[in-house]
Amino acid sequence: MFKKRIRAALLGVLITVVAPVCQAQYTTDWLANTFGTLAAHVGNGARSMWVAPEGVIYTASLWDENEGGVAIYQNGKSIGSIGINSEFQGGAITGNATSIFAALQYSTVYGSGAVGRYNRATQKRDVLISVSAWNAVKHADVITGLATTGTLLYASDFPGNRVRVYTTDGVWQQDITVSGPGALALDGAGNLWIAQQSAATIVEFSPAGAPLNTIQMPATSRPSALYFDASSGQLMVGDQGPDMNIKLYNISGTPTLVGTFGIQGGYLDSTAGIKGQVGDKRFTRVVGIGKDAAGTLYVLNNPWGGGWDLGRNGGTDIHAYDSAGNLQWKLQSLNFEAVAAPDPVTDGAYFYGGTNIYTGTAGGTFVANTVDPFSYPSDPRLNMNDTQRDEHFGQLVSVGGNRILVASGQNPAIFYFYHFNAASGYIAIPDASIPGTAFNTTRQITGGFCIDSRGDVWAGLDRTNHIYHYPLVSFDGSGKPTWGPGIAIAIPQSIRPLTRIIYLPESDTMILAQGIAGSWDWTAIQSRIEVYHGWSAGNTTKPNPVINLTSANPKSIAAVGNYLFVGYVHTVPNIDAFNLTTGNLDTTLINSSAGTVDVGNDVDSMYGLRAYLRAAGEYVITKDNYNGSSIVVYRWTP
Repeated sequence: MFKKRIRAALLGVLITVVAPVCQAQYTTDWLANTFGTLAAHVGNGARSMWVAPEGVIYTASLWDENEGGVAIYQNGKSIGSIGINSEFQGGAITGNATSIFAALQYSTVYGSGAVGRYNRATQKRDVLISVSAWNAVKHADVITGLATTGTLLYASDFPGNRVRVYTTDGVWQQDITVSGPGALALDGAGNLWIAQQSAATIVEFSPAGAPLNTIQMPATSRPSALYFDASSGQLMVGDQGPDMNIKLYNISGTPTLVGTFGIQGGYLDSTAGIKGQVGDKRFTRVVGIGKDAAGTLYVLNNPWGGGWDLGRNGGTDIHAYDSAGNLQWKLQSLNFEAVAAPDPVTDGAYFYGGTNIYTGTAGGTFVANTVDPFSYPSDPRLNMNDTQRDEHFGQLVSVGGNRILVASGQNPAIFYFYHFNAASGYIAIPDASIPGTAFNTTRQITGGFCIDSRGDVWAGLDRTNHIYHYPLVSFDGSGKPTWGPGIAIAIPQSIRPLTRIIYLPESDTMILAQGIAGSWDWTAIQSRIEVYHGWSAGNTTKPNPVINLTSANPKSIAAVGNYLFVGYVHTVPNIDAFNLTTGNLDTTLINSSAGTVDVGNDVDSMYGLRAYLRAAGEYVITKDNYNGSSIVVYRWTP
């Protein structure tokens, strides 16, 4: 981390020197994070939250590239973090006047199922509590709930089917047997409330561990967050089932549902908005609820999307409301290792990632979460066994007004296809994959992938020495695309082994990038890129120009109009723009913002660049920035 900071500081000096020359040529902007600098950026993938009485917010994440996994906020600003970037599991956090307690990530030292106590003043861990006997779990939450009252700490041991009670110093007191315990809350009498998410129930126990009341929610409800509001005497329950709201229960006597907070159906509601559209009370996945002493309500959402790598799980979306329920501010971090593609239908005004849609400038606006876990539970973007860790990288084309989204991971060998229609709003409907039955192949894509602006698919199937061209045939009445059989085209000997493909049908231009012969890393680009003008017209053997890259470690390429854009890994964040007619390097996009926008270290992904040419002649280039959990946007007019 120290080396990264030194490298960033040196880059800042370089930017100060270069930026004045470049400002007239392009602008540097960002999306998907409320703040665009490393010092201020909102932390990645928060999955639990605790709010102190004075309004200091603590969230826990499995991973944040450039700060501790427990992020700290107040009054809509980032004010620091605790721990290192990979220290916490993210699934549970609580606190009191002096300490924070958080579930810890798997460690070779103490395994999984441990809770750490951290001093709020020094931010140092001072107690380690081994809660669960399930200490070898790496890709799932073991501790699923934490709560404190007085000198006691309560911890949900999910696989152990118990809630364990300790003193806040870590001395075990008792166990409460309960099946599948999750989120926890303690009421004013010291009674413990335990969410059983999959059972749609919340069970109450006395301080001595005796069972009391049970709240049976609707069968489809999934209680994912609990908070006891002492000011109203109500138990607030975040429901990440289809209702996507917060339910309010009066718990004096027999628990009774007395109200809700948030739009029924949340972001999936289609009566007060477009299905998939997020908003002030159009919640996605509520995973944290808290209030401060002034009565401000805080709601943490974790938008849908993300597999076993919980650090890439959806995003951070904190809403703050006054006592009347009016939105005061939002903090959002909606991207980690990912990129969004400019939308042709809106001439680049909207941007489609693998799971989210954005628009605007200076952080932009979070428009929609395109995952519907209830209508499409088999959506690959929800697959916990996915080997790619996520499908947050978006590629987008529009053919006759029909959008096709391709979602993939950081270094993918498989690509997933989605379509949209009016009835489903912003929800991306799963269609097919390559490899997969729709393309009649089981071979992985190790020789490059492209979906061109006409919707045709070009894929370098593993160990075939051929590019397979799958022409788009049609759309059905719902907007679902169909492709024809693959047409095999021999890869030119001069560019083997092939690692990237880009085809531009408007100019009949094929761009092929060479991999590294004999290397285990089929994701890497060497230095040779061949440009074929008239490819479909028959020129598959005479490249002109041939671009020989001189910067080290090219990783990602994108092309549109008359330019090829190249990003590099483990070196610089620069994006080089090569002229497809002359092969010349016409400009390098560094940072025109004089340091007010972080542009990251590099491009650490195969498809981490996207490019679009707007009608007025402006090129829009998007770039993955895992450092600042954002998407960098360059706007350049040659």
